[in-house]
Amino acid sequence: MMATMTEETSILRFNGSIWCNLDIALRSVDQLFRQEIRPAELTVIEWYILRALYKRDGQHASELANAVGRAATSFTPNLDKLQNKGLIERRPDPSDRRAVRIYLTDFAQSKRNEVLESARSIDAKLAEMIGQREFQAFQKVLGLLQTISDE
Repeated sequence: MMATMTEETSILRFNGSIWCNLDIALRSVDQLFRQEIRPAELTVIEWYILRALYKRDGQHASELANAVGRAATSFTPNLDKLQNKGLIERRPDPSDRRAVRIYLTDFAQSKRNEVLESARSIDAKLAEMIGQREFQAFQKVLGLLQTISDE
């Protein structure tokens, strides 16, 4: 059952504070993500990194960090964990001796369908809960919010 606008705003905390309510919503949705990806034995950030590499394998660490919304300066431990799990390998960049590119292993490739299907499943659950039209509007708002720092 869909809540009315008055009912929706009445459940928001701190007089509808955007930041506070985004944070609370993120924590709730994070639980959905964790439940969905638990069978793959990945953390949420590892799941994001694999998805970025499935889209384009062989990225620099800084490109991957940017793709998943993390600071490049604190990204190495995430890559170390993925490497220890046998999911990625680091290779020297042939055009820049100082740089390293990140590649998926065969093991990571074998998890591709599982990881991508979990992404589709999460989006489908959220769209069903919110409603397709509202979900599309929500995605548009998320896209706009992500560009705030670009201005």
